Amino acid sequence: MESQTIANDELAPDTGEPVSKLDLGRFGAGFIFFCIVFMMSGTIGSTVLLPARFNTLGIGQGETILGTMNSIGIIFALVANVVFGALSDASYSRFGKRTPWIIVGGPIAGVGFYLTSISVTLPTIVASWSLLQVGLNCMLAPCVAILSDRVPQKYRGTMSAFYGAGQIVGQSLGTIIGSAFIDAPTTGFMIGTVCWFLCGIGTVALIPRELPAKNDSAQKFSLKQVALQFRPPTKGASDFYKALVGRLMLIFGYNMIVGYQLYVCMRYIGQDDATAAATVSTMAVITMIVSLAVSLISGPISDRIGRRKIPVFVSSAIIAVGIAVPWLWPTRTAMLVYAAVMGLGYGIYMAVDQALNVDVLPNPDEAGKDLGILNLANTLGQVIAPIVVSSIVVATGGYFLVFPVAIIAVMAGAVVIMFIKKVR
Repeated sequence: MESQTIANDELAPDTGEPVSKLDLGRFGAGFIFFCIVFMMSGTIGSTVLLPARFNTLGIGQGETILGTMNSIGIIFALVANVVFGALSDASYSRFGKRTPWIIVGGPIAGVGFYLTSISVTLPTIVASWSLLQVGLNCMLAPCVAILSDRVPQKYRGTMSAFYGAGQIVGQSLGTIIGSAFIDAPTTGFMIGTVCWFLCGIGTVALIPRELPAKNDSAQKFSLKQVALQFRPPTKGASDFYKALVGRLMLIFGYNMIVGYQLYVCMRYIGQDDATAAATVSTMAVITMIVSLAVSLISGPISDRIGRRKIPVFVSSAIIAVGIAVPWLWPTRTAMLVYAAVMGLGYGIYMAVDQALNVDVLPNPDEAGKDLGILNLANTLGQVIAPIVVSSIVVATGGYFLVFPVAIIAVMAGAVVIMFIKKVR
């Protein structure tokens, strides 16, 4: 019985056959490429160039513009993630059910990113960023579902590590590129736009070709079926919702600092624009190196020991310690220490995050939709963070209270994850 279980863990869900080492490598390369490009493209704008640009538009405080843009964009992201996850579940074509959506999303996001970079009014900034969110989630929901559709359970921790490593590298590269072009933002925005256009196409070219999805192997498309796909899972979904809440709290706390690194350096540490940009760029390099190494090691270890919850709890505690360093010691050196400690914790977390999410799915046949719902935690956490941060800054006139709130959120998420029963 045990040997049969092990054998089943090594079989691809879509074919029922083992996956070759070459194809496993292609899956890993595809996940890394996708995550590097979409995180890099978005971070070029959202972390450095857009906050800096918003300070010069004369239409309001930078934090307020950033918070408004994200708070409206989240509505489109939330809906798009579930819609495109559900549509890809129900799609059928000779190219497969996920592939067409991944290809289409890149150009949509690219147009939205470019329009955001040239918009000079709050309504057009919000509308353009919302279009970007639609394009991103058109790719994101089907791409994440590939873990459930096509990757054997035995290798999901490793593939999750590739997925996490790509996001870590992409976020760091985006910060580095954005900081490098802070005095020439047009070039930086064009780099991001081009990368958005190439994101989906490059991903599909790297991963093994998806099997054709025929009418009898996918749910028949209908408006009624799409409407039903919006139903959240209910049967046997307790662990699913614990994973959702835990992830939401951790991402929320993490992004309260990461999403405001430039402003923290300027207004909490006391640096000028150029020095703050240089500090953020150095932090990005440190975080990238530490996180990448840790992530690629942690994923295979998680597969080997068969545990997901303990790595998540340990990573959360490390992230909390990292946040506390600049809070108690507001200097440039503290920010660099924060970058290293944060990289260690986030690297461990990202290595097992997607594997844990796949393991708690109530119904594998609705993987696209349900993973789309779980991915809302990412989007929602990233958007709630600037809203809360801007509220704290406006109410208190500074960033001091942002740090303890972030620490509490991260540790609360870790505690919730530990109550999951289905996953060790």
